[in-house]
Amino acid sequence: MRPTELTQDPQFIVGGATRTDICQGALGDCWLLAAIASLTLNEKLLHRVVPHGQSFQDDYAGIFHFQFWQFGEWVDVVIDDRLPVKDGELMFVHSAEGNEFWSALLEKAYAKLNGSYEALSGGSTTEGFEDFTGGVSEMYELRRAPRDLYRIIGKALERGSLLGCSIDVSAEYILLKALLFLSIAFDMEAVTFKKLVKGHAYSVTGLKEVNFHGNNERLIRIRNPWGQVEWTGAWSDNSPEWDQIDPSEREDLHLQMEDGEFWMSFSDFIRQFSRLEICNLTPDALSDDSLSHWNTIKFYGTWRRGSTAGGCRNHPNTFWINPQYKITLLEEDDDPEDDEVACSFLVALMQKDRRRYRRQGQDMHTIGFALYEVGCQNVHLKKNFFLSHSSCARSETFINLREVSTRLRLPPGEYLIVPSTFEPSKEADFVLRVFTEKQSETEYVSSCILLFFFTDYNVWKRRPYDIDDSFKAMFAQLAGEVDGLKKVFIISDKDLKTDGFSMESCRTMVNLMDKDGSARLGLVEFQILWNKIRKWLVIFRQFDLDKSGAMSSYEMRLAVEAAGFKLNNRLNQILVARYAENEMIDFDNFICCLVKLEAMFRSFRDFDKAGSGEAEMNLTEVSSVLKRKSIQYPFVKLFCLSNFICYLA
Repeated sequence: MRPTELTQDPQFIVGGATRTDICQGALGDCWLLAAIASLTLNEKLLHRVVPHGQSFQDDYAGIFHFQFWQFGEWVDVVIDDRLPVKDGELMFVHSAEGNEFWSALLEKAYAKLNGSYEALSGGSTTEGFEDFTGGVSEMYELRRAPRDLYRIIGKALERGSLLGCSIDVSAEYILLKALLFLSIAFDMEAVTFKKLVKGHAYSVTGLKEVNFHGNNERLIRIRNPWGQVEWTGAWSDNSPEWDQIDPSEREDLHLQMEDGEFWMSFSDFIRQFSRLEICNLTPDALSDDSLSHWNTIKFYGTWRRGSTAGGCRNHPNTFWINPQYKITLLEEDDDPEDDEVACSFLVALMQKDRRRYRRQGQDMHTIGFALYEVGCQNVHLKKNFFLSHSSCARSETFINLREVSTRLRLPPGEYLIVPSTFEPSKEADFVLRVFTEKQSETEYVSSCILLFFFTDYNVWKRRPYDIDDSFKAMFAQLAGEVDGLKKVFIISDKDLKTDGFSMESCRTMVNLMDKDGSARLGLVEFQILWNKIRKWLVIFRQFDLDKSGAMSSYEMRLAVEAAGFKLNNRLNQILVARYAENEMIDFDNFICCLVKLEAMFRSFRDFDKAGSGEAEMNLTEVSSVLKRKSIQYPFVKLFCLSNFICYLA
């Protein structure tokens, strides 16, 4: 129902957006509501997400719009104002004011961004923090809290950072509830005897020091997005500790309280809560006294099964195929009290759009990253490097959150960042962000596209070539047959498990070798092709370790390079998608792949007469290469080698 159908005087915002406007409904998205509650503490941030000028009176048209940060850019989300109701009441988030609807509409817009309301069930407060600010989050395990955590929280609140906290649910408790066939939602929200809720997201909204019995007592203010169920221990709303402090100070602190909000001692906070999440808006270094803005670099990458999804370091055979990024730390930190020469930086790895895949039964992957010290080399490192070198730093853990971030300090030098899923063959898109306090250089490490050795057809054609009688006899036997090439390896290599080449492979081979346009192969052309295939057969057998007649997709990558083609991740990914079946490549597909690669390199070289790595073609030339009559291309198009091969592949 629309708000105009629910109440006679609906309002978008009443008396400003406050924390009491966010009361949780039947949806398990307390993590999101805790983030929204923190957002209301910063009016500038709030108005970026909830733009001004929207109402149910002026220019009302039944639609509203909101803005969210999504993986590097701000996205405008437009929704109608129909909200889910049951028995005439809003089912999900609602305001304590019965006629105020900004928070319910914001929740709907965020649900649309992620695909559905159901996709919002369960999550980390940092997701909401980052989508409302574009900032970067850090997580602190309170059982290993730094000594200056109180100062870190104070500086974060001063700078407008968003803060959330939660209490872990023990595995034993979840198992017990599961055995009793109780709901998962109830499992994850167990109320302690002092009225704290386990597995529930809270907002941190304030800090204060008060004089208590002649000593400074540190207090922290927490809010439950339910708008109720509050802490009943020391410094709770009606606890006797308040009678022992100055009445004016007590009155001031209580005036700032909202429903569902409570104070507790900082020491109790450390003991009772498990985790603190901080979203740095700029992002600034919260552990430093200086207000230094970091340099920010973003990379967009993918993990694809068989080509770039190698899993973590526990899988040495495939770990090396993960995307690799090089960072050069140039300047050490300015910290006169620290004798160590080191550079501070933060690495944040975020997987994209995973909530949208819940309807297909998928969810967040378990992700992390590792760093390796490298020299001046700028090549995609192979398996042997990682077998002989240990990581110099890594993410604190591999975890199934949308983002994993870690603050690091390393000496100046060159380092390789390898982001990965925990298990191989897990597909996802990701964003890797690197924040450095001082000057640095960062780049994506990819194999340059090279053809190590290239047999010029014209050289073969010009020089005399000896062909023995047995080969001439085989050629005579096959010549003139429609499926002659199909029979080549049935005749010549009976131990290879193949029914011969497919018709597609045969056509590709003829196109590669047919220079006179006759669509036929002469004796010399067949001899050249024969030698290529024999050479590629040796390579195939070398990498078909189990003699099954097929290679795995990551072995194919090495085999293609051994054949003379060094390709970047993008091209390897396309080739695996095109030629692999269940991540395996048989001999026929392997030969077809190599034949097409050589043809593409040859075609590109014909157009790149200057050897610059770029080729300019008009529409006619592009059409002749693609052998199509109607191509939607501008009359002049500049191709680099990578794009040229990707398009033809």
